[in-house]
Amino acid sequence: MIPPAFEYARPGSVDEAVRVLAGAGEDGKVLAGGQSLLPLLRMRLAFPELVVDVGRIGELRGVREDGDTLVIGAMTTHHEVVRDPLVRRHAGLLAEATATVADPAVRHRGTLGGSLAHADPAGDLPAVALALDAELVVAGPGGRRTVPAREFFVDYLQSALAPDELLVEVRIPKTDGWSFHYEKFHPVAQSWAIVGVAALVRRDDGHIAEARVGLTNMGSTPLRATAAEEALSGADGPEAVARAAEAAAEGARPSQDLAASPEYRRHLARVLTRRAVLTATGWG
Repeated sequence: MIPPAFEYARPGSVDEAVRVLAGAGEDGKVLAGGQSLLPLLRMRLAFPELVVDVGRIGELRGVREDGDTLVIGAMTTHHEVVRDPLVRRHAGLLAEATATVADPAVRHRGTLGGSLAHADPAGDLPAVALALDAELVVAGPGGRRTVPAREFFVDYLQSALAPDELLVEVRIPKTDGWSFHYEKFHPVAQSWAIVGVAALVRRDDGHIAEARVGLTNMGSTPLRATAAEEALSGADGPEAVARAAEAAAEGARPSQDLAASPEYRRHLARVLTRRAVLTATGWG
């Protein structure tokens, strides 16, 4: 289909982009890699009067260290995230999960910031950001503010971004010493995950000292499986992990759609949590 008519702006800096967005109010949309917005425009599910293309803002790209934190520009593509040595060394879960996003063509165009700002609970990276305790830095007319990932995802396709704000970077605490795995179930290659699980595990003296579990597509936002995380603390082998994984779906409200029933998604959350944690620990 042909998208509806809209005005187009291509600012050269974050400050200019914020000014343009502020002038557009509720009628502006940000274009990053375009892998989420363009399909919505073609299907006429979005009707912006102004599209703000941030593709030439160089300060939104790249990965750097800031002490114990990785700082990733919002316009850094999935392909760049997967290949970046700092990400692979200090945030391996992000690299592993990003390598499973869609297909190579999408990964070369799609961006980390675009995926998070789109706030699709079926997307892989929002749940990963939750598990990593990421912080998202946004710029607006009043300056910059930092939003924890746990507060950024508000509802289905809704984030904490105001219409005149722009996501500029993602800050991820380094997870050196943690083991990890991203496990998802999707019926065909490149399709959305019916359920996904992002697992981070820190072990001490043969048992799990701390675990983080992020859930993909188990509600209107990505979720942390807090009950399973608590149950995993102290787990010392496969049987203990299996028992803890039974709590993975507690508190979740998965949807009913053509792909799966809520009951099936709860089942998958339990199974995939067990698999992800066992893979991360090497007990599988």
